[in-house]
Amino acid sequence: MIDQDVTMAVQNAIAEDRRITVLTGAGVSAESGVPTFRGPEGFWTVGATEYRPQEMATWEMFCRDPDEVWRWYLYRLGICRAAAPNPGHFALVAMEKALPDRFTLITQNVDGLHLRAGATIGNTFQIHGNIEYMRCASGCTDKIFALPADLQPKGRDDILTPADKHLLRCPVCKDLARPHVLWFDEVYNERFYRFRSSLDVAARTGLLIVAGTSGATNLPNQVVWTVKQSGGLIIDINIEANPFSRAALASGGFFIRQPSAAALPALAKVISAT
Repeated sequence: MIDQDVTMAVQNAIAEDRRITVLTGAGVSAESGVPTFRGPEGFWTVGATEYRPQEMATWEMFCRDPDEVWRWYLYRLGICRAAAPNPGHFALVAMEKALPDRFTLITQNVDGLHLRAGATIGNTFQIHGNIEYMRCASGCTDKIFALPADLQPKGRDDILTPADKHLLRCPVCKDLARPHVLWFDEVYNERFYRFRSSLDVAARTGLLIVAGTSGATNLPNQVVWTVKQSGGLIIDINIEANPFSRAALASGGFFIRQPSAAALPALAKVISAT
């Protein structure tokens, strides 16, 4: 349930023909059973050394030990594939269908659950990439390739086989491929992560719905700040107060302290009915 003030504000935004942007983070996927990988389940042991996700998900680690990085991502891939879209994902699909020409979804999640729920690739900016894809590690091409169908997810103790290593090659130059994800020691760009497109959309956004993210990365912060500076309405959905909820309240918006799987369907119902 959402209160009447939120309902009226959303109805007014739709009636005024404002652009709607939704920014999602790990909290949305967590409600489908996808761990954030910042907890104990995200640590990865190589020999006698235990690495944190912030160490594994780096270009530096990939250059040092690409097999271990790929093992970690193929383990994550299995968890993501075992998850299913939740009502929050489907609510965003309903929003897009109601407002196809003025709706954009910006997601930090790499699990592909939004697309599996039915979100269109044209209106979905995957600003941290997608674990189902890879690209050339040496940069021979900017093309992004789906993981080979014969490549299977890994268990924690599984090793990369020679067949796996053969599949994890750039289809163009046959050099090593890398996961199509933004690593901690890399920066956003437009070609792979829709950096400029996200900021352009934010500048035209009249209603921003933030769900399941607390602003730990740069581009989401810029998106929220841009909408705030341009006078857009911000609604933050989270189970805990965070910088985005404070930004929403400080600019006359709303903080809905609920799981996204509960709040997003309620907002989608208002938007679809307006």
